[in-house]
Amino acid sequence: MTNEPLIINGVTIKAGTRQTIDLPAGRLYTHAPMTIPVHIVSGKKSGPCLFLSAAIHGDEINGVEIIRRILKLPALKRLTGTIIAVPIVNIHGLISHSRYLPDRRDLNRSFPGSDKGSLAGRIANLFMKEIVEKSTHGIDLHTGAIHRTNLPQIRANLDDQETEKLARAFNVPVIISSTLRDGSLRESASEYGIPMLLYEAGEALRFDEVSIRAGVKGIINVMRMLEMLPPSRSKSSKHIEPVVARSTSWIRAPDSGILRAMIPLGGRVKKNTLLGIVADPFGEKEVSIKAPFGGIVIGRTNLPLVNEGDALFHIARFEDIHEIEAKVDEFHEEHSPDLPPHPNSESPIT
Repeated sequence: MTNEPLIINGVTIKAGTRQTIDLPAGRLYTHAPMTIPVHIVSGKKSGPCLFLSAAIHGDEINGVEIIRRILKLPALKRLTGTIIAVPIVNIHGLISHSRYLPDRRDLNRSFPGSDKGSLAGRIANLFMKEIVEKSTHGIDLHTGAIHRTNLPQIRANLDDQETEKLARAFNVPVIISSTLRDGSLRESASEYGIPMLLYEAGEALRFDEVSIRAGVKGIINVMRMLEMLPPSRSKSSKHIEPVVARSTSWIRAPDSGILRAMIPLGGRVKKNTLLGIVADPFGEKEVSIKAPFGGIVIGRTNLPLVNEGDALFHIARFEDIHEIEAKVDEFHEEHSPDLPPHPNSESPIT
């Protein structure tokens, strides 16, 4: 069946075409207009409509590169259905290297928004009406906050069967069974019955090649599961059966000082494992930070200067700690940037 035309911001995108559209996102003080770029790839055959979004937090830029690589894939010539790609949702924040909008609001706590609300609310409302409501599935791309790194992971509402299928298809070793937060894009999408994943990987304002490669492959895996792309012809591709975390917890600084971290991202810890030491600049006072339970470090601070109460290590609990440790190691080997680069530095998947 031929794909139906899609209308975004009054522009019609016909089957078998690609087009870039600018959504209005207010004006600067100088009266210069701000726009959110949206690229639509419409396949000739009808199928799911998948939205890909990044930089909802303006300083989280890994997803911008992931979407760029997805849009360069030759396999999109055989696309079934439609991709709506929005690499920079928070254009204001990206320009200022900020997580937030100029009104200091978090866009991912402002959905579904209102056309008469704050700037954050207006952009959220625009994104819901022009992108989310016209989609059948979604993937939102994030990183850790500034000075924090996240192990590649999927956060999803696993109580929804369709969402769980997407999460397992993405093919990262860790899935966090995450409840929906008030005002988040995931919560608003769920109210429209749209299954959606949140991919977390890397650090704000940094490109991380492992996270980017894993994100590109993960999106392709989801598109193949949805039959938007033909099955892989490669016999070497591995499927990592993910492990679901029962719970996660941030371990915080017991005192202010200089942190010496002992455990890397992805490191396995047992209860009472020494995670790090916080000391004053002279070493006269040192406070040990120990793991309150066993698990895998899925997030950690990169900044050695810490204040009392700062989040330092994010640990996820698992039933079988040896199993998840092996899967994390396998995952890093598969996505290592030390592998031979593909021509033009694009994803090797076609």
